[in-house]
Amino acid sequence: MTRILLLTCLLILGWVPAAHADTSWWNQDFSFRKAITIDTTAKGGNVTTAVGRTPLLVRLHSGNFTFDGVSESGADVRFVAADDKTPLNFQIESFDPVLGVALIWVDVPQVAADAQQQIWMYYGNAKAQGAEKAGAVFDADYAAVYHFEEPAGTPPHDATAYGNNAVGNDIAGVDGVIGKSAHFDGSKIVTLPGSVSMNVAEGGTFTFSTWIKLDALADGRALVYARRQGEQKLLIGLDHGVPFVQTGDATSTAGEPIKAGAWTHLAVTAAGDDIALYVDGKPYAKLAAKLPAMTSQATLGGDIAGQAETFVPFTGLMDEVRLSRIARPATLIAVDAQTQGAESRLLNYGADEKQSGVGFGYFGIIVKSVTADAWVIIGILLVMAALSWVVMWQRAAYVNRVTNANEDFLDAFRQQGRNILALSKDPAAARLQDASLYRLYKVGAAEVWNRRDADGHDHIASESIEAIRATMDSVLVRENQRLSKSMVLLTIAISGGPFLGLLGTVVGVMITFAAIAAAGDVNVNAIAPGIAAALLATVAGLFVAIPALFGYNYLLIRNKNVTANMQVFVDEFVTRLAEQQRTTHPSAVAA
Repeated sequence: MTRILLLTCLLILGWVPAAHADTSWWNQDFSFRKAITIDTTAKGGNVTTAVGRTPLLVRLHSGNFTFDGVSESGADVRFVAADDKTPLNFQIESFDPVLGVALIWVDVPQVAADAQQQIWMYYGNAKAQGAEKAGAVFDADYAAVYHFEEPAGTPPHDATAYGNNAVGNDIAGVDGVIGKSAHFDGSKIVTLPGSVSMNVAEGGTFTFSTWIKLDALADGRALVYARRQGEQKLLIGLDHGVPFVQTGDATSTAGEPIKAGAWTHLAVTAAGDDIALYVDGKPYAKLAAKLPAMTSQATLGGDIAGQAETFVPFTGLMDEVRLSRIARPATLIAVDAQTQGAESRLLNYGADEKQSGVGFGYFGIIVKSVTADAWVIIGILLVMAALSWVVMWQRAAYVNRVTNANEDFLDAFRQQGRNILALSKDPAAARLQDASLYRLYKVGAAEVWNRRDADGHDHIASESIEAIRATMDSVLVRENQRLSKSMVLLTIAISGGPFLGLLGTVVGVMITFAAIAAAGDVNVNAIAPGIAAALLATVAGLFVAIPALFGYNYLLIRNKNVTANMQVFVDEFVTRLAEQQRTTHPSAVAA
């Protein structure tokens, strides 16, 4: 019984191993790891064609990662393939454990179709140095990738190995769809270098993709990307909010305009005489034309000054601009649009695991946030729970023993026939000591024998029968008291447990808000753990009360059944005693 109670308490506090860590732990120097599942099935990302090598965005926040045990800069973060042996290249775009947010690009060698594959994220090594390989995350066909995470006054930095850093105005932005974004107010453009890695051959292959968020639908043509080579040009933009791509004099056909104030993924691919425009990962328009040869600079958010064409300024936000030297497949564009957005079902985050095999996950956050006063309340509640379980165990065992013994006694009593006192002289009846009916019977039979011996007759007066009933009733009351012994502890647990838990919750919430007021930090990440920890006291109170309520009601019904059987037996014994006296000594009864 003691072992059961201890095990249950440990389960409640989250100290029992939830999932044993794999013995093939990649590196023993890392204390923690997290499983990340890439789900391309219909329930996940619904990817029906294999994507191949893909840089996937891992979004960490307080809802899927504890940020406990990891270094402040993320220097001890590592990613390992499903075999738990092969390290994966990764690039940290941003990492802020204080705010509880991190954005990490991971180079996944193969994203299969309609499957679930797993990668591991390891962390928790104080000696580890940063191991991210930013240039290796994006394959060699990515000519430039701009995350726009640079501080104010710094031009956009290229995340690929080519180092095609942009030049231009200060476009330090606000929160984007992925971390920070570039803010274009209509007076600024960004110039991209005309390096060898950015060159495009005539009729060659090319991909451009980005996220945009318009302040409002422009009354005219606004450029997102522009590149000119003499009289040749490649323009990607919005015509009254309708995405278009233009090369030379050929322009894609018009479609539905995008929505202002919402993030939209825009992509263009070119290969031979086929140029395709995608919106939010879906085919939007086609253009039967080929790209001209280009070695010049390109621009984002506008056009180079001095052009004869007139465009309205691009006003809005731009995020995650990518340029490739090949035509990326439609499946990859769809996956990018799905995984880079705020709501993605492609990646599922498992519980955090400790090297010892103890899973701590969300419950670990709660336990670590519990205040000292709440622990006192929870400790009292666990003691109450243990006491109530002991009472329920003991009372259930007792009533079972009494019920079974009563059945045996009734069988033996009825076998005596009309001689109701015969069993009292039977030495073998000692085996019925556990029966409450036998104890009632012994008292009643003893009273009969005592009165016969005192009168010197083999019969008793009718007045004595009522006295015998009264004696047996007093024993019945004591038997009921034995049945109800310690039941009051269950009623205390039922009524007091939730109130104690509520007390712990209220005090915990008060302390949480007081700490927030003192720190001046009002973000949800600061509030949520304290509130969740405070609610743990209420959960503990309900954990005490609910089993006690069920146990109390079960025992109450069983006790009532035993009591009813005793009352029936007293009536039966007295009635048969009176009947026996009338039959054997009618004159005495009449007198």
